[in-house]
Amino acid sequence: MFSLSMMVGLVPIVSLFGLFYSAAVDENFPHGCTSSNSLCFYSLLLPVTIPVYVFFHLWSWMGIKLFRHN
Repeated sequence: MFSLSMMVGLVPIVSLFGLFYSAAVDENFPHGCTSSNSLCFYSLLLPVTIPVYVFFHLWSWMGIKLFRHN
């Protein structure tokens, strides 16, 4: 259905668009969460961190796969 290369590119882009959409449309979206002691800081950090982690995890996995087969 979806190839790995398509998912690696699609997941971060869709997540970023979702975050921008939430920031623009949602009235309850937290604005000004700069203090790391506040809960809203981590509510913004987690949705950004997970797609980045998945992207780099898949990227390193593909690098190991290509290194072993060449």
